[in-house]
Amino acid sequence: MIVVSTVNVNGIRAAAKKGLVGWLADTKADVVCLQEVRAEPGQLPPEIRDLDGWHAVWAPAATKGRAGVAVLSRRAPERTAVGFGSTEFDGSGRYAEIDLPGLTVASLYLPSGEVGTERQDEKERFMAEFLVHLDDLRRRAAEDGREVLVCGDWNIAHREDDLKNWRANQKNAGFLPQERAWLTRLFDEVGYVDVVRRLHPDRPGPYSWWSYRGRAFDNDSGWRIDYHITTPGLAARALWAETERAATHDERWSDHAPVTVAYDDKV
Repeated sequence: MIVVSTVNVNGIRAAAKKGLVGWLADTKADVVCLQEVRAEPGQLPPEIRDLDGWHAVWAPAATKGRAGVAVLSRRAPERTAVGFGSTEFDGSGRYAEIDLPGLTVASLYLPSGEVGTERQDEKERFMAEFLVHLDDLRRRAAEDGREVLVCGDWNIAHREDDLKNWRANQKNAGFLPQERAWLTRLFDEVGYVDVVRRLHPDRPGPYSWWSYRGRAFDNDSGWRIDYHITTPGLAARALWAETERAATHDERWSDHAPVTVAYDDKV
């Protein structure tokens, strides 16, 4: 198998103090995609910067303290890239990818947006450019006999089953009709697959993000916005998926939980 995990760490320096370091030491993942790192490599605590046995690609944002993604791999990548060729977004710390034998793995932190503001306009500009990249990435991978896996915080719940309070969120960023339609295009037109939903087609969730407000975590009032989105060949090789939800609120080291999937490694 090859095991891949993705998690929005909600600030890697804070997460390192709360349990991320222990999780990285214990995980069986061969590749870990991180989002919302919010630190440059020189600001990382030593226990994160000098991870034994991992090869790391860090993609910080030009704006300090914002966004930032990373890809950690136990195997040295054949190729690495930061950004996807966007003049506007390549310095925003939202995308990085690596090539392993037969497989491209990317870490994505899609903008969250906010209805009626420039943040939502930015999100939709990102989505428009990124869909073109994903289409091109899939085509190039097919020509090279490769599979593609884009992990991360996509900041969109696709279906009603992907968030607990969907009725109250129909006019909020993350569950807007045009955002959901964009994901539908990604699946139905471009040809990618939502792996966790494929493995769990008829159940709510499993949610991967819970607000720190109120008792959202205790009530499992969450959103499923952290995805493994793959080309069909790799999706067919998905063996199992697990959302690593903390046992209690106090044991959380992020407001997101790692989403981990095992794939047959014959890719």
